[in-house]
This record gives sequence, structure tokens and C-alpha cells, in this order.
Amino acid sequence: MSWLGRLFDLRDTLVRMVLLDLTGLCYLLVVPHSTSTPTTAQWVLAVPAFAVALAAHRRPAVNLVAQAALLAVAIQLVDDFTINQVGASWALLETTMRARGPRAIWLGTALLVVVDLTDSIGDPPRRFASGVVGLAVEVGVPVLLGLVIRTNRELARQAVEQAAAEQRQRESESRAARADERATIARELHDVVAHHVASMVLRVGVARHVLTDLDPRAGEVFDDVHGTGTAALAELRRLVAVLRDPDGVRGDAALTAIEPSALPAAIGAAVDRARQAGVTVEADLDPAIGSLDAVRGMAVLRLTQEALTNVAKHAGTSAVARLVVAVHDDAVHWEVTDTGHGGIPAGLPAGGGHGITGMRERVEVLGGRLEAGPTGTGWRVRTVLPAVVAASDRRPAAPLPAEREAPGGSMPGDHAAPAGSRTPEPA
Repeated sequence: MSWLGRLFDLRDTLVRMVLLDLTGLCYLLVVPHSTSTPTTAQWVLAVPAFAVALAAHRRPAVNLVAQAALLAVAIQLVDDFTINQVGASWALLETTMRARGPRAIWLGTALLVVVDLTDSIGDPPRRFASGVVGLAVEVGVPVLLGLVIRTNRELARQAVEQAAAEQRQRESESRAARADERATIARELHDVVAHHVASMVLRVGVARHVLTDLDPRAGEVFDDVHGTGTAALAELRRLVAVLRDPDGVRGDAALTAIEPSALPAAIGAAVDRARQAGVTVEADLDPAIGSLDAVRGMAVLRLTQEALTNVAKHAGTSAVARLVVAVHDDAVHWEVTDTGHGGIPAGLPAGGGHGITGMRERVEVLGGRLEAGPTGTGWRVRTVLPAVVAASDRRPAAPLPAEREAPGGSMPGDHAAPAGSRTPEPA
């Protein structure tokens, strides 16, 4: 804001009045007068004008009435009433700038016009004409300047409101664009992923029905694949529903959380699935996990599923994994370690994935920090989910010494690893 704009800012009325009073004092003390010094009457009329200007700086109408009254008295008692004239004119300027409606402006203007014309009534026509011309400076200029300032202030306010409206419109358009993008992603998921998964589930079901003389162990595998595919389709449909209409499913806790009492059974199911894949899993579950909140419960379940899937995929079916979930001081301590003796099973790709990245992001949202890296001949992933997470604590975690960035931005383990280690690729 320029110094001129700051001078006429509504918040700086007191500053303006102080400057006006100082100017008036300089006029009385420095500027030469017809007499050697200002008269007592001038001081008697000037000092109240200075005091009223300071005391009523937030009440322009009261200031205007008081300054007009002092000016009417000064016109009758003293020859040089410039101090009171300037005070009344400035009070009219303040009233014009701060008045809520035009009525106060025109009433104040009429009052000052009447007071100024009392000096010319009854005088020769020439002096009356000069008095009328003087009104253009004493009354017209303050009113005109005040109206200009009011107009500029109103234009500035409208510009701010228009900018805010445009910002809201841009945000609305951005939300609409994101909604369209989610709908597009949902259609792609439905048309591509869900179609192929449904096809695989259907073929497994057909194979299970046709091959009646299968070994019971092979039948169990078919049943497991069929159940897994069916569950995957159900979760995929729920995710597609989130992408299509986030607001419509915001209240569905099943999409983002899990019932606390069902968490031990859900983790047990994940452990059983890993055992069915051939991995030996030792689970140490704290009974207190059944009282966790739904959000952290879902995080623990997803971390467990991802970690055990990685063990089966990268350490091999002969690996031994240990799952520990404990609650201390309402903080969840979660850890999965494995021996890593099995190596990568044949037929699985060795490329990197986004499993560790997704696990880390899930943990950091809850205020924790995921640690992942080799330990002995195997691999360890662990974290602590705090009880209460402040907003200031949710900051990205620093990389661990055991985690290294491979060329091209791959995750740890995406490059060639020594025997006994593996790539933390998701299922």
C-alpha cells in the first residue's frame, strides 16, 4: 500500500488527526499573522478543536458537529478562523469517507454550507460571491475527495470478492476434473482388471468342477485360488465405488477400516493363507489388538498381508516367518521377520514393485515410520504406530541406512541382492 493510501486508510484515523493537530499548531506558532502572536480567542477556539479531533476520531459525525459549532463561533469572534475552518472541512472529509449511507454525507455538507455562509450574509454582493466561491474549496473539495476514496475502496473490495469467487470457481473446476479422472480410472479398473480377475475365477471354478478326480491337496489349492479371486473381486468393486463416488461411500467404514473385534481373526486368516502357500509362520499376537481403533487396525491388517505375501514371494516356501503384534502404552508395535533361506521361487519376476512404498505411506499417514531391510540371512519389516498423532508429527521419515535407492528410482532390493536377501515386491 502506498503512503497516500495508508494515510486515508480507515484504520489510521488517529494518525491523521494527530498530523492535523500538529499542522494546526505549526500554523499558530510559525506562520506570520496580522498580529505579532495569535490572540487568546484564537487559542481558546483552536485548543478545543484539536482536542475534539483526537477524542472523536472514531466518530466523524460527532466531530463534524463540534467542529462546525466552533467554526460558527470563530467566525463571529476572530478575524483569522483558518484553524477552525480546516478542522470543519477535514471532519466533513472523514464523515464522507466513513459514513454508512449518503444521508449523513449530505446532512454534514448542508450543515457546513450554512455555517460558512453566515460569514457572507448581509455583506456586499462581491464578498458574498467570494464566499460562495470559497465553498468550493472548503466544502466541495472534502466531499469530492471523500467520495473518490469511498469509490476506490468499494472497487478494491469488489476486486477482492471477485478474486475469491474466481478462486472458488477454479477449485470447483479442479474438483470436477478430479472426479472425472476418478471415474475414468474406475472404468479402466472395471473393464481391465475386474474382467480378467473374474475370468480367472470363473476358469478355476470350471476346472474344479470338471476335474473330479483331483488329489485333495490340489483341490484345496483350487478352492483357495477361487476364494482369493472372489475376495479380490469384492474389494476391487468397493475400490471402484470409492473412485466413482467418494462422497457416496465416505460413511462406509468397511472401505477404510475394520471392526476392532474382528482384527485378530482377520490377521489369523492372513497367517493361515501364508501357511497354505507353504511358509512357516510363527505368530505372536497381543490380545489387546482387539481393542485398537478401526483405522490402525486396518493398517496392521494390510501391513501383515503385504509382509507375509512378500515372504512367500521372495523368501520362498521353505522360509520361516515370525509375526509380532504387541500393544504397549496404546502404541502398536508391529514386526515381521523371516529367515530368507528359500530364495526367490521359480517363475516369479525379479523386478521391483511398490509394496514397501505403499506400506511406508500407510504408516506415515498414522504418524509412524517404517523400517525395512536385511537382517542376517533374511529380511525384517517393522514399525510403531503411535497412540495419538499430532498434525505436526506427520512428516516424512528419513531413509534408513539399510534402505538404498537403486538407479532409476527403484526401491530397496530392486537390484541384484546377495544370497538370502530379496526384492520387497508386493503381491
